[in-house]
Amino acid sequence: MEHSTIVAALLGVLEGLTEFIPVSSTGHVLLAGHFLGFDSPGRAFEVLIQLGAILAILGVYAGRLWRIFSTAPRDPRARRFILSVLVAFLPAVVVGVIAHDFIKTVLFETPALIAVMLILGGIVLLFVDRMATTPRFAEAEDIPLPRALGIGAIQCLAMVPGVSRSGATIVGALLMGASKRAAAEFSFFLSMPTMAGAFAYDLYKNRDILDAAALGNVAVGFVCAFVSAVFVVRWLLGYVSARGYGLFAWWRIIVGGVVLVALAAGG
Repeated sequence: MEHSTIVAALLGVLEGLTEFIPVSSTGHVLLAGHFLGFDSPGRAFEVLIQLGAILAILGVYAGRLWRIFSTAPRDPRARRFILSVLVAFLPAVVVGVIAHDFIKTVLFETPALIAVMLILGGIVLLFVDRMATTPRFAEAEDIPLPRALGIGAIQCLAMVPGVSRSGATIVGALLMGASKRAAAEFSFFLSMPTMAGAFAYDLYKNRDILDAAALGNVAVGFVCAFVSAVFVVRWLLGYVSARGYGLFAWWRIIVGGVVLVALAAGG
């Protein structure tokens, strides 16, 4: 097996393991690819393999999604939840389209920035996780439209690699009054249109530079991301409900610090 294929598989596993926990999957994949010497045309690989994680969340939540959409015609709560997710998705559409080229050509190519964002995001997550608050919304379906829009606006911070899409949405949801479990679940549901949109737009933008080898690596990464993400999604809700997000905050801080040291040493 070629070196690039092995690395693509490793990066796919890393994507699936980190996509739904608040540590920045894109940041981890970009940094790992940097140190492993992985070449991704247009940085499309790092975005396109997220489709595997999307399908993982769709598979795990298939029953619940069916219930929500099948009852929506007669259930106001289901309709409001669907609308809340779509409203939360809108800010990412606007910012993503406007800033796409800058994000891919500048921010994705700056490992030191990613490491700093990991550290700063870890500090914020640690602070928010330890806040003494009384949740107002025990279920993701209970989050009202204005607060969903606020979560969506905060999600835009994750356009900077290292911030973490799931981390931004979870912190936003916690600040908006969601319980820790509801915050994680809303992040799951919001990831579906957000990541699907990013996949479609990035595939369109890079359609002319993706050759057979690049597409082969994407396919390998996609499969590995799907398998590893299934395990994380099934485990995460129970963990954060009982123990919170402190572990992930410290992980971010440690990884960011190690990367800065490695970069300073010429890595």
